[in-house]
Amino acid sequence: MKFMKHLYRRLAVTNLRSNQQFYLPYILVGILSSMLFYAMRAIQGNEGVSNIRGSETLGIVLTMGLVIVGICVCIFLFYTNSFIMKRRRKELGMFHILGMEKKHIIWVLLWEALILYAVSVIGGLAVGIVVSKLLTMFLYQLTGLSESIPFYISWWGCLQTAELFGIMYLILLLYNFMQVKLANPIALLHSRNVGEREPKAKWLFAVTGIGCILVGYYFAANVSGLIEAINMFFIAVILVIAGTYGLFMAGSIAFLKLLRKNKQYYYKTKHFITVSGMLYRMKQNAVGLANICILSTMVMVIISTTVCMYAGLEDALAKSKELNLSFYYKEYPTQEQRNYLQEQMQQIVTAQGRKMTDMSEYSYIPYIIHSEGNTIDIFQRDAGYSNTDMGMIRVFSKEDYEKYLGCSLPEDADGMAFINSSQRIEGTSVQLFGQSWQVQDITELVKGKLDNDEQYSQMVEDMIDFVVADMEAVKQIDQSAGGKYDITYEITANIDGTKEEKKQCAEALKTQMDDCGEQGGYDARMLICTADQREMYLELNGGFLFLGLFLGTMFLMITVLIIYYKQISEGYEDRERFAIMTKVGMSSSEVKAAIRSQVRTIFFLPITVAVMHLVAAFPMLKLMLLLFNIKNTVLFIWCLAGTVVVFFILYFTVFKLTSRRYYQIVYQ
Repeated sequence: MKFMKHLYRRLAVTNLRSNQQFYLPYILVGILSSMLFYAMRAIQGNEGVSNIRGSETLGIVLTMGLVIVGICVCIFLFYTNSFIMKRRRKELGMFHILGMEKKHIIWVLLWEALILYAVSVIGGLAVGIVVSKLLTMFLYQLTGLSESIPFYISWWGCLQTAELFGIMYLILLLYNFMQVKLANPIALLHSRNVGEREPKAKWLFAVTGIGCILVGYYFAANVSGLIEAINMFFIAVILVIAGTYGLFMAGSIAFLKLLRKNKQYYYKTKHFITVSGMLYRMKQNAVGLANICILSTMVMVIISTTVCMYAGLEDALAKSKELNLSFYYKEYPTQEQRNYLQEQMQQIVTAQGRKMTDMSEYSYIPYIIHSEGNTIDIFQRDAGYSNTDMGMIRVFSKEDYEKYLGCSLPEDADGMAFINSSQRIEGTSVQLFGQSWQVQDITELVKGKLDNDEQYSQMVEDMIDFVVADMEAVKQIDQSAGGKYDITYEITANIDGTKEEKKQCAEALKTQMDDCGEQGGYDARMLICTADQREMYLELNGGFLFLGLFLGTMFLMITVLIIYYKQISEGYEDRERFAIMTKVGMSSSEVKAAIRSQVRTIFFLPITVAVMHLVAAFPMLKLMLLLFNIKNTVLFIWCLAGTVVVFFILYFTVFKLTSRRYYQIVYQ
């Protein structure tokens, strides 16, 4: 028995060595996968990260990344194992013919799994312990943190990595056992020599796939607000993913068959070989190409959006004032209360040694609404409306709106209101909360003056500013709405000083303004300080950039390995096919030209479709960036273009390296 165990172990080592062109990349990815999982888990559990300001936000981002990494690693290892087992069918059949029973082969597979598991986990943890320190330093740099980073080994991370990969390799081993147990030895031996039937053109599947992509594109291009973009995003993603598989698995074959029906095109040497060869290539590799396309799209979307979030940090805060104090009232604030709050704010800022400039103050009443045409009513959740039917209206007096704008409005006629709306208003009459108002549209007049309002108008379907003559008219509208909505009074200003001095001033305002509630008459207040916002955005956006680069690297690694295995697989399958072509009279140059044509077409098809997906998703992604206060469309376009260029360079490099190996196999 001891001799047999030794024999099984030697056979396992010999098999791994003889199939090293398949197993070395597999082992490398196993090491990298366990390294990435451990590093993410170690950073998530790092005491230094958990004790810093913003740790809750970072914790959520890192936990999300840990789950995604774990799921992707499991799927990818199963995919790679399936490919390797497919390539080893003839070898396993040979073992049967030479007299080995299935139980003996199972013992060999068990030893192989143990060796692969040990090398992957031990190697991954050894590298991960070192890399996690460097990644933590990189995370601190991105998020603007200056705390010291202690070096430590996460024993929980080691244990969880060993457990996850142990479970995964056990599942793969059971899958391989079933492959051996259910296999016919003779069928395994001749599996590579079984002739293939010509793929059929599944027109319904092809049309459905293209239709899914077009519908997904339509949803992405026609979203009108952030809420709708969030609601439709996953639907559009699922449609495009399903359509991509349909396009590659059925649409490509249908298209090639149409080319073959074109006699003038098809019956030329170059086209004849390319089209006929591509038919069988697409049948074998459609799923792999669709996977490459989807992964490429994911890499470019994740990296471009997270880079834009990080690069657009200062741009997002550029037009915001340093201090923004909001007070909330049940009754409309009197002028005495407004003056008192302004004076108190001025005194506190002056006491901190700061100078306040560009101060403005105004009040309004916000309402959540549902509008149909020119009729505007309060949004009722029990009325059967969806969230995409939600809008917002802010009711101002003319005096307050002019303070808000920083410029004057035209003279209003008796009883006429001004309206600034994200949706076109037809005519000059609006029904607001059951009352009829004659309105003058000032949307074009104030365009470009309200930077934040452009953001809000894209977050909701309807964003309306309704401006009436005076405070009495505002109260009249509030009564028609039920009189139960809070009045908002805002004071905004800039202050001088360093970042720390501005933060110190803001802290003083937070504590000392609480003593003004009785005389100021407000029920609640909120202070937004740009210096604090900058740190919060840096932590959040830096965390997302770290996660984006982390996941982008992992998805890129998976894409590269899929490309490598696809090239190796096709090389062995095409070698005999092109040898036959040479024997029947084709010149070597014609065969090589046909090979290069097919390889280029196959490889650049996925990235071409991926770029199409990215362009179609642009309107939806641009809206979703508003969640992070990113409104700079030009910056996002540059981030997308830069990501596509860098990814294409990497993709082309991988193509050249793997194609070299493919040509070596084919030309042997």
